[in-house]
Amino acid sequence: MGTTAGQGPLTGVRVVELAGIGPGPFAAMLLADLGADVVRVDRPGGPGLGIDPAYDITNRNKRSVIVDLKAPDGAARVLDLVERADLLIESYRPGVAERLGVGPGDCHARNPRLVYGRMTGWGQDGPLADRAGHDIGYIALTGTLGMIGAPGEPPVVPANLLGDYAGGSLYLVVGLLAALHHARATGEGQVVDAAIVDGTAHLSAMIHGMLAAGGWQDRRGANLLDGGCPYYGTYETADGRYIAVGALEPQFYEEFVTLLGLPEHIDARMDVRRWGELREAVAARFRTRTRDEWTAVFEGTDACVAPVLTLGEAPHHPHLAARGTFTDHGGITQPAPAPRFSATPTAVRTGPARPGADAADVARDWDLPAPAPHPEPTKGLA
Repeated sequence: MGTTAGQGPLTGVRVVELAGIGPGPFAAMLLADLGADVVRVDRPGGPGLGIDPAYDITNRNKRSVIVDLKAPDGAARVLDLVERADLLIESYRPGVAERLGVGPGDCHARNPRLVYGRMTGWGQDGPLADRAGHDIGYIALTGTLGMIGAPGEPPVVPANLLGDYAGGSLYLVVGLLAALHHARATGEGQVVDAAIVDGTAHLSAMIHGMLAAGGWQDRRGANLLDGGCPYYGTYETADGRYIAVGALEPQFYEEFVTLLGLPEHIDARMDVRRWGELREAVAARFRTRTRDEWTAVFEGTDACVAPVLTLGEAPHHPHLAARGTFTDHGGITQPAPAPRFSATPTAVRTGPARPGADAADVARDWDLPAPAPHPEPTKGLA
């Protein structure tokens, strides 16, 4: 199938997403943003997160059917989709998909070319594989959570961006696309084991190299990129807001301290013994003006200074507005699809899929039997 303008480079790729929460839906959203036809197999009763499906942006650009995998025909209905799909995403604990009749063996028996993506925190094997968990625990074990925060204070939790989405979703998508390339070249599908602990650990590759070379101390707030450096960090302004500074290179640092009004500290950049004094001076200067006043001072310069914006402010920043980094769809302001493509542009085509709303359209487009009314939910879905 060719690519249609506005649909993205993955137009024609079919994805089955077995409904879950967190990194699985985000990975499927990314594929959908890139143009894939993602059919989310929702459970009767929903995922139980408590968010109104109309606002669940991670389900945009998808379609939804409802299948009760505990019903007698549940697995067969999913396997009918699998037979016509290129990719599958599931986020169950190890062994659950197999017990439900939709594990890799069942799926590859119907479609040997299928790329079967497994999204978990701990992975498919290892002592913790069967244990429950969430982002914060996964990044804690990898050493990455312990890197974030001020010395002598508890580590700072980076929402669920570092583990679930960076170490989880993005690695799953990379794995799925790499395996899809292999499947199309060879006709052979495979299983992609995307574990958040693996991906998050991989993200810290450069830091481990610096640690081995003696260029990184294994403690918080003592290094070039973790807030230990006085010209790479955040500072409070007179109005209780914050400015971010990233003036690492000498020419940027010189411009930074000059515009800040601290030219006497130009030679303190590489003198770690003077970093405490420099930090105090920089902090004191930033407290003399508001965030927006300092933003105006550094506007149009290479001092590498930026205001720390809130989620509500970010879409209105002139640069992000000019690029269309955020978009409005269905009354919801949200990040636009990324990255960007010159020949196959992407778009938010549809709002969040409502559970079960697309059963008839999916049956028509995927050449499936017309859907029957789904049965009453069966309690105890694994």
